[in-house]
Amino acid sequence: MYYDILPSPVGNLLLVADDNGLKQIQFDEGNQSNGIKPNWIKDSNKLKTVADQLISYFANERTTFDVKLSPDGTAFQKQIWNQLLKIPYGKTCSYLDIALAINKPSACRAIGMANSKNPIPIIIPCHRVIGKNGKLTGYAGGLSNKAKLLEIENIDLTPSKDQYLLF
Repeated sequence: MYYDILPSPVGNLLLVADDNGLKQIQFDEGNQSNGIKPNWIKDSNKLKTVADQLISYFANERTTFDVKLSPDGTAFQKQIWNQLLKIPYGKTCSYLDIALAINKPSACRAIGMANSKNPIPIIIPCHRVIGKNGKLTGYAGGLSNKAKLLEIENIDLTPSKDQYLLF
């Protein structure tokens, strides 16, 4: 495993990859070095593309990402994360929207759990999932960071029907 730490508007981000692609982006929770395993290798070159694309995103110069992803998770989690990748920049949706998109309308809670286990936030845009009432809901990186990410994407949280993506 390779890692690097990227300073960002939402705090330092721990980027983790292996030879198959990006595995994780972890938010700084006070002592990020606790997340770094002893056998990991610090390698800025291995994570340069990811870091460059995130820097461009934070500078409002990028709306999509083009990096190879290799998240670990169950088949259901990966199905949800793939669905999250379909939410366009600047749009939001609800857990119910995702449930309907995968033909499991009663799976909102399970979708919420899969969303919370997303190992590659920002690039797999779980921050774009908000409550059906348009309010911010839980976010592993903290609600203030979720709000910052939505602000970067110029998402106004005042309810508006054309802001929401209904799959």
